[in-house]
Amino acid sequence: TCDTGDQQTTAAVHLKEPAATIVESLKDVATYEGEDAVFECRLSRETAQDAQWFLGDVPLQSNEMNEIRAQGTRHSLILRKVTLEDCGSISFKVGQHSSAA
Repeated sequence: TCDTGDQQTTAAVHLKEPAATIVESLKDVATYEGEDAVFECRLSRETAQDAQWFLGDVPLQSNEMNEIRAQGTRHSLILRKVTLEDCGSISFKVGQHSSAA
C-alpha cells in the first residue's frame, strides 16, 4: 500500500510454486523373489506437488507391501518381498514429468 495522505493505492504479490523436475531418474532393479526392491529418484526441489508411484498403470500407496517415502528432494519406493507378479514397469510422476524403470 502507498498512502500519500489524500490518496492511496494497493497491490498484491502472488507466488506460484515452480514445477519440480526429475534430476535423478529411476534405475532398473533385479532381485530375487521374496526380497525387497528399492527404487529411488531425486527432484530438482522439494515440492508440494502431488508425486505418484505406479506399477504398470496401477497407482501405488504406502501399505504393508509398498513403502513410499519422501525425504527432501529424494523420493523412494520399496516393494516388500516381491513376487513374480511384481515384475513390470515402475514409474514415478510429478507434475508433467515422469521416470520409469
